[in-house]
Amino acid sequence: MEEHEVYAALGDDGFRRLVAAFYRQVPGDEVLGPLYPAADLAGAAERLCGFLIYRFGGPPHYIEQRGHPRLRMRHAPFPVTDLARRHWLKLMYSALETSGIPADAKQILVSYFEATAVAMINRPT
Repeated sequence: MEEHEVYAALGDDGFRRLVAAFYRQVPGDEVLGPLYPAADLAGAAERLCGFLIYRFGGPPHYIEQRGHPRLRMRHAPFPVTDLARRHWLKLMYSALETSGIPADAKQILVSYFEATAVAMINRPT
């Protein structure tokens, strides 16, 4: 499987399950919980889901609604430290395990998440 084929394997439903499993954990996380405004968790989940669908071969609704992802710019206001990166990945690994993602798609997603999480670090630890 290649990156652009992940959407065909998961569809909207698979990405929605993954993102929902991730965001269910966020409020209880001592590092990430305070970074996410409670009133916007649903919005954050929708944005992540739309981005992932687009990024992995699905319809370009995210781009049509929000334009270029500009991930570093969009994350600049938030203190993304190495500790935050580790917590984000921990929650995402758990979400991947509990949301029924096939192994070949999971491997691609893990590689992407690990590399991108490092790129998002914008504050010293």
